[in-house]
Amino acid sequence: MEIQISHTSMEPIYEQIAGQIRLQIREGTLQAQDPLPSVRGFAREYRVSALTVKKAYDLLEEEGFVHTVHGKGTYVAEVSANTVQEELQKQLESQFLQALAKARAMKLTEEEILDLVRMLMEEYR
Repeated sequence: MEIQISHTSMEPIYEQIAGQIRLQIREGTLQAQDPLPSVRGFAREYRVSALTVKKAYDLLEEEGFVHTVHGKGTYVAEVSANTVQEELQKQLESQFLQALAKARAMKLTEEEILDLVRMLMEEYR
């Protein structure tokens, strides 16, 4: 399992870890019943706090992506494509809500926000 951690990113490290593990599960790099590294082993390898890794694993377990067997470790759960898609949808909605909150804080009108989205969609095509 390969994880890239940016200490300069605005995204918390535990979210970076969870996001990359989610992505590897979605892409099939990590499959059901694959073991994740131990919290301490992960923390040592990537030079982050064990509490940070634990927080990422707890988040993934709460979302249904992994399960922990006490005394044995943390494993990738049986995850349906729908579950992965729903989780990605929730994350996207959350990011859109944050962007909308920023736009409203800047006092942009609904039409200005929609114009910005249309412009970005044109650039993306």
